[in-house]
Amino acid sequence: MPTVNAYAAPSASEDLIPTTIERREVGPRDVLIEIKYAGICHSDIHTVRGDWGPQQYPLAPGHEIAGFVTEVGSEVTRHKVGDRVGVGCMVNSCKECANCLAGEEQYCLKGMTGTYGAVDRDGTITQGGYSTHVVVIEDFVVTIPEGIELDVAAPLLCAGITTFSPLRRWGAGPGKKVAIVGLGGLGHMAVKLAHAMGAEVTVLSQSLKKQEDGLRLGADHYYATSDAGTFETLAGSFDLIINTVSASIDISSYLQLLSLDGTLVNVGAPAEPLPVNAFALIGGRRAFAGSMIGGIRETQEMLDFCAEHGIGAEIEVIPADKINEAYERVLASDVRYRFVIDTATL
Repeated sequence: MPTVNAYAAPSASEDLIPTTIERREVGPRDVLIEIKYAGICHSDIHTVRGDWGPQQYPLAPGHEIAGFVTEVGSEVTRHKVGDRVGVGCMVNSCKECANCLAGEEQYCLKGMTGTYGAVDRDGTITQGGYSTHVVVIEDFVVTIPEGIELDVAAPLLCAGITTFSPLRRWGAGPGKKVAIVGLGGLGHMAVKLAHAMGAEVTVLSQSLKKQEDGLRLGADHYYATSDAGTFETLAGSFDLIINTVSASIDISSYLQLLSLDGTLVNVGAPAEPLPVNAFALIGGRRAFAGSMIGGIRETQEMLDFCAEHGIGAEIEVIPADKINEAYERVLASDVRYRFVIDTATL
């Protein structure tokens, strides 16, 4: 079993350190990917620090992976050596339940296999993209179109599909008013995608300090939620609200911003519960929904859409020895808008 260079967390309370991890041999349906770039997602921090439950360590996170195919198994038909490819938040599923058969592998009834910190079908613990190489079954590898550079493509594999999926599912497009809560790693992608889909886009952020960015990225309007007047001004305004923040917010106040039959979709994943006042829902036949990533088919659709519209993430490329500093900056909201690790520095 080959070993590869990686950065991993030795425990929930320690910094990530350089190490080596083991990858399985390339099987008949496997693809070996030389990773060029790996995005840093807030989920990486939650996971390695045990916010979402205990983990097995050492753990190399990273589920925004972009690189090249360097070897394929004997039965692989979807990819060939030299292809530009990506891997997102999952690397396996049962492939036989109703959701998997419908192309919604992220909602596998037996539980999809996460790219890191999950038990794979062979019983091993998956290790993520903060590494030089990864071996993934071909069904969970997507093609990165030529129209997108690999560094700005990496965050699309999580931040991109996490926002694209609900925008598509709830019909963002011409004539629709869409609000994006938060302008961070997820939020900035939601703004770009909703704008490209033709919706009228409003950013709802704590302050106006990123207003110039929001308008540049495609927002039509920008409001500060720290201003109580915002909630009065915008009451009943939106067909769809995408909440991207990973902290607890007053969901009931945001529900009041929806028009009749509007939907608030939560894609941020705070560790705390999000209480909802029932009257905020029943007063306008409003819906409060959740959405995770997308299936493999939809992820490919998202990448093709981004290539067609010239969309990539706004990134800051860092060397591996800046990962721990980057974590602190993510927690301080000091990134515009996604850190991407240059894995050549591993």
